[in-house]
Amino acid sequence: MRRFWQRGRETDHVSAGEAAAAAATDPGPLPAPDPSAAAFFDVDNTMMRGASIYYFARGLASRKLFTLRDLAMFTWGQAAFRLRGTENSEHIGSAKEAALAFVAGQKVAGIVQLSEEIYDEVMADRIWHGTRSLALQHLDAGQQVWLVTATPVEVARTIARRLGLTGALGTVAEARDGLYTGRLVGNLLHGPAKAEAVRALAQREGLDLARCSAYSDSINDLPMLTAVGHPHAVNPDSDLRDHAKEHGWPIHDFRTGRKVTMVALPAAAGAGALAGGVAAGIALRKHYRG
Repeated sequence: MRRFWQRGRETDHVSAGEAAAAAATDPGPLPAPDPSAAAFFDVDNTMMRGASIYYFARGLASRKLFTLRDLAMFTWGQAAFRLRGTENSEHIGSAKEAALAFVAGQKVAGIVQLSEEIYDEVMADRIWHGTRSLALQHLDAGQQVWLVTATPVEVARTIARRLGLTGALGTVAEARDGLYTGRLVGNLLHGPAKAEAVRALAQREGLDLARCSAYSDSINDLPMLTAVGHPHAVNPDSDLRDHAKEHGWPIHDFRTGRKVTMVALPAAAGAGALAGGVAAGIALRKHYRG
């Protein structure tokens, strides 16, 4: 038989809970859905300071999945690419090899788990608060908000989920029975492929692209930016800044001080970011197969 004071304490807990619920403020009405409009955000240097794939590689290095020397080589490749500011077929080919080497034979669930851990460790505090505020404005307007990036979709989905966004479009690696096959589904989500992904999603979701918005830092994303009715430049490179000024696009720059070159902090756009991942991919495979 319970003692009287125990019954009294349980009653206190119940009454306290009821009182707290009664005192809770009304969250207010949810935003009216706007199903025909959406916003699309590039990730590297747009939503996040630097390159997401670099930070993922850095997280792998901290787990001894490849060496600091590999990370240094990765960093140098990013900086060199950023300085050149152009992409060619060799870079695209290297990027594709990197993506394949990175995931071949690995468990999908393992990569997803690593993405979750590494986001919390090294990506979360590199989100541009100004860009996230732009995304939240679209959510508050009842619109979908999608990330669109050449980064592997597993990493992109983690970033979107952590930011409370609708979802992510990223480079898709083929998987069977929970393991990556070492082949891509299609190609890297870069340049014109981003625009095609946006159009395909718009058709699936019933979006009116003329009412949609897109945000990017790079002239390489011009196909995506011009696919929507409301393009925006965020922390733009010089070519995109010039283009945005010429066409009257809004320009948002959340960098402080003088213009950031992002050489010290690797931040190659699109496929260039993945091209530096070959060493990381090979080392990861050796680690798990050794």
